[in-house]
Amino acid sequence: MPYLLLGANIVCLVAGQLLWKLGLDRLGGLTGGNWLQVLLSPLILAGIGLYGVATVLWLAVLSRLPLSAAYPLQSLAYVFGIVLAWQLFGEAIPLNRWVGCAVIVAGVMIVSWK
Repeated sequence: MPYLLLGANIVCLVAGQLLWKLGLDRLGGLTGGNWLQVLLSPLILAGIGLYGVATVLWLAVLSRLPLSAAYPLQSLAYVFGIVLAWQLFGEAIPLNRWVGCAVIVAGVMIVSWK
């Protein structure tokens, strides 16, 4: 069960970031004059809401797993974020970032060994 909660936490974190990116792209980014429009954007607000859900899930995870295990496992959010940026936004991902993703996955595998 704690790993399902952690997975849901990761999904909420990544989905929140994707919503923020979509919202900022639609508004032309954050500039000095549009901060209120950005803050009140439905996509930005939905991302903030997902981060709130992610926080509650994280509290549940921390009550069930040691921080020394949960925190490294949560780094998979970085890997999913890069893959989705590549797939959804067409971002060019240089080789060094793919290598970094591989290092993260290897680290998660090492941390999760029992």
